[in-house]
Parts: sequence; structure tokens; C-alpha cells
Amino acid sequence: MSEKEMIKVSVEEFSRLQNYMIASEKDSNSYKLMKDRYIELKVILTSFGISLTELDKIKE
Repeated sequence: MSEKEMIKVSVEEFSRLQNYMIASEKDSNSYKLMKDRYIELKVILTSFGISLTELDKIKE
């Protein structure tokens, strides 16, 4: 997978995951598990130099 493809997949997953998180209760186990992936994706996207200012709906 090329770097551009990896960025595209990560951005799409980050957006999708945030929508699921918004639809979930913050104190649920599902939310806590999703938050772990959310943090991982933030690290991945930041390492690619992607600004999360516009992408991050959760802002945690």
C-alpha cells in the first residue's frame, strides 16, 4: 500500500470512527474501545503530517 493510500484509508477510518463515537454513550465499553483506536489514528495521521484541526470532531 502506498503512502497516499494509507493516508486515504486512515482519514476515512478516522471519520467513520468519530461518527460511531458520537452516536455512542461516552461511558460505554464500546466507546472506550473506540477511543483507543481514535488515539491510534490521531498518531498515525499526525505522523503523516495531516492537520487534524478540520477532521477532528471529538476533540479529546
